[in-house]
Amino acid sequence: MKFRPLHDRVVVRRIEAEEKTAGGIIIPDTAKEKPQEGEVIAAGPGARNEQGQLVPLEVKAGDRILFGKWSGTEVKLDGEELLIMKESDIMGIVEVTAAKKKAA
Repeated sequence: MKFRPLHDRVVVRRIEAEEKTAGGIIIPDTAKEKPQEGEVIAAGPGARNEQGQLVPLEVKAGDRILFGKWSGTEVKLDGEELLIMKESDIMGIVEVTAAKKKAA
C-alpha cells in the first residue's frame, strides 16, 4: 500500500534507540522511552499561505528528524507502526556527517 500525506503532514518511522547505555548496561524494553528521532517516509506537498500560494515543506523523504515526545498520531500501515504529524511538530533535521556514515 502507498500512502501520500496531504497538506503539511509527514509520515515518520521511529528510529529505535540504542539498547545499551554508554557504560554497557542493557536497557530492557519496559524501561525504554519511545524514541524522539525518526526518518521521514513521505511528505505532503505543503501548506497554503493567506494568499492561497503553496508553501513547500522543508523536510523530504529520507530526512532524519527530531520531534516532540507526544507529537503526531500513531498509525499502523502494512503492519508497520508509523507516525503522521504536521511539519510544525518537527523540531529539526539531523545532519549525518560523513564520518558517522562510515562508522555505521
